[in-house]
Amino acid sequence: MSAETTRTGADSYEGGLRKVARVVLLDPEDRILLLHGHEPDDPADDWWFTPGGGLEGAETREEAALRELAEETGITDVELGPVLWRRMCSFPFAGRRWDQDEWYYLARTTQTATAAQGLTELERRSVAGARWWTCQELTRAHETVYPTRLAELLRTLLDEGPPAGPVTLDAEIV
Repeated sequence: MSAETTRTGADSYEGGLRKVARVVLLDPEDRILLLHGHEPDDPADDWWFTPGGGLEGAETREEAALRELAEETGITDVELGPVLWRRMCSFPFAGRRWDQDEWYYLARTTQTATAAQGLTELERRSVAGARWWTCQELTRAHETVYPTRLAELLRTLLDEGPPAGPVTLDAEIV
């Protein structure tokens, strides 16, 4: 489902689940940054997803969120906020099945230029770029976006602010 790739066993797993930190990054105009990914050997099998990836070593989810954001987008000037959502997902990618426990952090930035600076070899073969989306653009999009209800979730976030505690999203199995 995305290029949130392992660094050869360095990621943190618990009970067979890969621990993942993702970032719902908003700019001053409330646009969300999404990465455009695809299967490494099939660019036509593509989707959009939030920056983020697996924890490495003893890293906290907050540390992983900031590291992954910097590696995948070059954006380091961020204010990391609360966990908005939690999601379990399972999907095929690059010839294997990924089972993940994802936490989505809210973050804000004024830095809108992106430059992927620390992609793994697999990410270089499967991430085609990044784009800032308005909520309206996301609502009208015909592309595949993960999590699948992202447009609705973003609209609620912009209308009501962050939830009092993390909202558990429906599990997604692809």
